[in-house]
Amino acid sequence: MPKKLLLKVLTDHWRIREHPSLSFLGTRLHDPNLFHITERSLSGGFAVGLFVAWVPLPFQMILAALIAIFARVNLPVSVILVWITNPITMPAMFYLAYRIGLLLIGEPEGQFSFELSIDWFRFQLVHVWEPLLLGCAILGILSSVAGYIVVRLAWKSRFVRLIVLKSQRKLRDRKHHTPPEQ
Repeated sequence: MPKKLLLKVLTDHWRIREHPSLSFLGTRLHDPNLFHITERSLSGGFAVGLFVAWVPLPFQMILAALIAIFARVNLPVSVILVWITNPITMPAMFYLAYRIGLLLIGEPEGQFSFELSIDWFRFQLVHVWEPLLLGCAILGILSSVAGYIVVRLAWKSRFVRLIVLKSQRKLRDRKHHTPPEQ
């Protein structure tokens, strides 16, 4: 992800906190873990985003945001990771989930075709919902746990620690730097 975009998302948190339509969340949006990059917040954000990416529902970003807020993990990361599931990857991901669900249930494979439409949800989901949801749940849990562990291990690596320390030093220097008087 480009650094400028990430910084824009992370620095616009005050606008998000003050948005009138989010007032029902009260002071939950004022939790620093939602926008700061810490080991716990980042690994939790990855876990939430990767799990919700496997939820076969529209508006996954809203679900990821709400879970991140209540779990007190990084909000932008969890919402961005949901986009692993997009109109290009969704058919393959849900077909894989369906096949895994069939394997676990022990049913023979039926006719499965996925399209992102209201009609598909109204007429086809009835025939495939059990193996699809089971497969999505299994893959969501596995992805979530794997993402959490990978971020925790990466955080412990010397390279990542140096990057974090360098950025923290820059931030501290910027806060304490006073412009020269003229």
